[in-house]
Amino acid sequence: MIRKPVVAGQFYPQTEASLRKMLSGLVEPVSEKQDAIGVVMPHAGYVYSGGVAGSTISKVELKKTVIILGTNHTGAGERFSIMTDGSWMTPMGEVKIDTEIAESILKESPLLKEDALAHMYEHSIEVELPFLQYLKNDIKIVPIVISQATLSEYRKLGEEIANGFKKVGRPALFMASTDMTHYESKESAEQKDRLAINAILELDEEKLFSVVKNNDISMCGVSPACVLIGLCKNLGAKKAGLVKYQTSGDTSGDYSSVVGYAGMIIW
Repeated sequence: MIRKPVVAGQFYPQTEASLRKMLSGLVEPVSEKQDAIGVVMPHAGYVYSGGVAGSTISKVELKKTVIILGTNHTGAGERFSIMTDGSWMTPMGEVKIDTEIAESILKESPLLKEDALAHMYEHSIEVELPFLQYLKNDIKIVPIVISQATLSEYRKLGEEIANGFKKVGRPALFMASTDMTHYESKESAEQKDRLAINAILELDEEKLFSVVKNNDISMCGVSPACVLIGLCKNLGAKKAGLVKYQTSGDTSGDYSSVVGYAGMIIW
């Protein structure tokens, strides 16, 4: 099947020319790129989070395939959903699914289910695609949507994804799509987001899970972030770094109710 864009013209420009023009101002020319295992990227409207996303993806060496872990805002479909065939469309053209890697992951994961419904109206993966296309026009993806679950399920899912990926034996980049604190003051958002960011920097999914729960942090993608940490460690990751953090207030000028955005690299 072909998954058509649902937030073009809302989160990012609707035409290829205007989208490329906007991306040219968000993606940075970087001579030395990090050979990363994973990245954490925001997924809001480009006018708000595009600077963080552009700075982050500019600093990593893109592989042929990016395995994108999105969150489930809609509640539709399976709890843990993967698409193994077809393509996704954006104003910049078609992005094919890497069927070989996707099928290998699905085969190794009892938790994951083949399901398109969870992806149909979910923006957290779609918003990342133009950045990838802009930097590598033949990029492939594996789209995975992860709903709220227990820490043990996140760890198990991360292990299953890593095991399935390793059986293919070729490189890929893993990405978790998440925004941080939603609709609190800049001071409150920054304080809470620092706790979550520090847990990711420590590559500690248990700490991330706990601080988000105990501090009532409205980080919408804690699920994919926890899975990302676990699978990256399974693949040998030892370090993480923060590329950029800002809030929607930096664009809107309204610091009374902001959303936080963080871009991070795991290697």
